Amino acid sequence: MIAAVIFGFLPLAIWVVLLLARRGFWLLRERDTQPVPLPAVWPSVVAVVPARNEADVIQRSLGSLLAQDYPGDFKVVLVDDQSDDGTGDLARALNDSRLTVLTGGARPPGWTGKLWAMRQGADHAALSAPEFLWFTDADIAHAPDNLRNLVARAEEHSRVLVSLMARLSCRTSAEHFLIPAFVFFFDMLFPFGAVNDPKSRVAAAAGGCMLARRKALDAAGGIDAIRHNIIDDCALARVMKKQGPIWLGLTDRAVSLRPYERLADIRKMVARSAYAQLGYSPLLLLGTLAGLFVVYIAPVLGALFAMYYVQLAAYLAWAIMALMFQPILRFYRLSPLWGLALPVIGAFYAAFTLDSALQHWSGKGGMWKGRAQASYKEGERA
Repeated sequence: MIAAVIFGFLPLAIWVVLLLARRGFWLLRERDTQPVPLPAVWPSVVAVVPARNEADVIQRSLGSLLAQDYPGDFKVVLVDDQSDDGTGDLARALNDSRLTVLTGGARPPGWTGKLWAMRQGADHAALSAPEFLWFTDADIAHAPDNLRNLVARAEEHSRVLVSLMARLSCRTSAEHFLIPAFVFFFDMLFPFGAVNDPKSRVAAAAGGCMLARRKALDAAGGIDAIRHNIIDDCALARVMKKQGPIWLGLTDRAVSLRPYERLADIRKMVARSAYAQLGYSPLLLLGTLAGLFVVYIAPVLGALFAMYYVQLAAYLAWAIMALMFQPILRFYRLSPLWGLALPVIGAFYAAFTLDSALQHWSGKGGMWKGRAQASYKEGERA
């Protein structure tokens, strides 16, 4: 009886709940394609770009920022976070009066590298008192109208934070296998519909593209309030949602320039923060791994080896998860047959989560650009 529950009925019940609840996260309805009214006056914006060893992409990403057709006052601040590959020199070579390139200082104790770079850029931007700070990663390229749409969406309902989940690179076999699921799992964990509901406590953002209202950020304690967080974007969303409404959606207007050519590259991306998401708790890790087994692996085992009603329940669970995976596969223009592989993909993400814990226990947690940054404080909620 226990086996019947684990390998058939429990997975089916879980997937039915996910299908019908969780704000319909899998439908991906929250996108920046819906038109928004244009503001009567365009507020001033400063883009803050933290960069460490981004020589291969920095001119393309900064070029996309400087090509924005934004009607209001707009400037860009790049913080070169002690790069040793000429990132700062390549940025200066663009020779644009709207671009300031700062040489970042040494990281103080208690800060992650990216957040310290963001803090330095925000401090410099504050000298011109912009209404908005646009935090964007150095490996993201933006369509010329992206800032106009971000600001219009922020002004629409006096939102304090508007964030876009950039389209990740999805060209290699490894990316086909794992990248759509990365977005799917993120949306499952933080349903965008709940994020965008001012009455919901769920808060999340995508660090590659975040437009923050500066006064609200100051009221929230600034970047200092989240200085130790590895998952900096969601931490920022939590403190900002206490100041007012926020919005998160999918986009084609921001595109990652960073390819993930091998499975190992995606493993590193996931393992950098997976254990931090669990608050560095061994008990939560065990519970997560057990849950991933029941949700993704058990239905396949039940479908292949069980009998009668248990087998039918397992096949139904597998079919539901494949169905729910279809919208994100369409977004990335991939074959719908990838939906059948979701159990295997889930197993890989379980392995990445375990690897994240092993890295943390070995003192190499939160690796970013050659620096281990993980801290047990990550489990604290701002």
